[in-house]
Amino acid sequence: MNAVETIRRFNAGRDPERLAMKFANLRKSPFVFLRGTCHLFYERLPEAQMRVKAPVVWCCGDLHLENFGSFKGDNRLVYFDINDFDESALAPASWDLVRFLTSVLLAADDLKADTAEARKLCDAFVRSYAAALAAGSPRWIERDTAGGLIEDLLGSLENRTRVQHLNERTERPKRKGARRKIRCDGKRASPVSDAERARVTKMIASHAQTSSQAQTRTWPEFFDVLDVAHRIAGTGSLGLERYVVLVEGKGSPNANYLLDLKEAVPSSLVPHLKAKQPAWPTQAHRIVAVQQRMQAAPMAFLHSIERRKTSYVLRGLQPSEDRVALYESGVEFDKVQAVVEEMGRIVAWGQLRSSGRQGSAIADELIEFGSKRKAWHDELVSAARRCAKLVRKDWVSFCAAYDAGDLC
Repeated sequence: MNAVETIRRFNAGRDPERLAMKFANLRKSPFVFLRGTCHLFYERLPEAQMRVKAPVVWCCGDLHLENFGSFKGDNRLVYFDINDFDESALAPASWDLVRFLTSVLLAADDLKADTAEARKLCDAFVRSYAAALAAGSPRWIERDTAGGLIEDLLGSLENRTRVQHLNERTERPKRKGARRKIRCDGKRASPVSDAERARVTKMIASHAQTSSQAQTRTWPEFFDVLDVAHRIAGTGSLGLERYVVLVEGKGSPNANYLLDLKEAVPSSLVPHLKAKQPAWPTQAHRIVAVQQRMQAAPMAFLHSIERRKTSYVLRGLQPSEDRVALYESGVEFDKVQAVVEEMGRIVAWGQLRSSGRQGSAIADELIEFGSKRKAWHDELVSAARRCAKLVRKDWVSFCAAYDAGDLC
């Protein structure tokens, strides 16, 4: 399989400007390349000879170090959890695990970890995951239950206000009565066409009218659209339709809200899976449903929206969103390991929370799998090593093509 041609084919039809950003990002490192080529990873996975027999669970699908973060749930508490379910699917539990372990091995340089330390992080993740699974009781991480670097992150968020968040992302004209506008800096946001603005405004208005007060915990006027821009974020999704939407919220100018509206596309895992997938009404329904099942509390304003043959995931864009500072200089290895261990527990808790749903294994099967860790631990890490080797090889091929101008 030609990795470069596979990447070119997969990204065909995406917005050229943001696709160019994506390809430039993929050039940066094998770890970033892994994050942006989930489809290629699962095409390669059979070549890695996965021999671990694992129960079928609801998977994030794109599990890696950067897909954990903080956010405010719909119950107004701030959590640290898995935060991206675009690739979610019903799959063997080992698929999420080996992708995460591969990400650890590829991020070793950024983590200032040598080969032995990277292996230690992998072992720590597997042990904590298996122990949490064997315990059979899903828990969660929020301010009162966090420790170490995660506690530092969640504690720092207490000082972030909505007004500060709005001031970072929007511009407020000085003239009296003027409304905020999204700041299109080419880094976080870029302008939309009049047609796109009208289309997004119509979708949000329709959502406001059809969602009951009980679902949104607010009123239709909350969703009055003030401005729309392309949102520039992520790696794998760059080039798909994605918007940041400024709405009236609880009142202008300082009680406006920002929303994220993202196109939903099929999971990259499904073509390679034997497990029968549910017949979802739309791809957005799949993403939202799995997220609601696996997270301790779903993100605020999480909802699926459909327009013609395309569906979108709507959620709040919050000041409480951030990632743990794993890569900063001076961060002690023990603290990084503690975060990776927590990530292992989070994965187990999400699988337990969603157990027995639409074909996923029941909790007893997951508990048994966790209790037999020694039977599959080493093989799982070995599979991750093989995957990391393949990713590095594909990245080198991609870099050569990119540098030669073959991806323009």
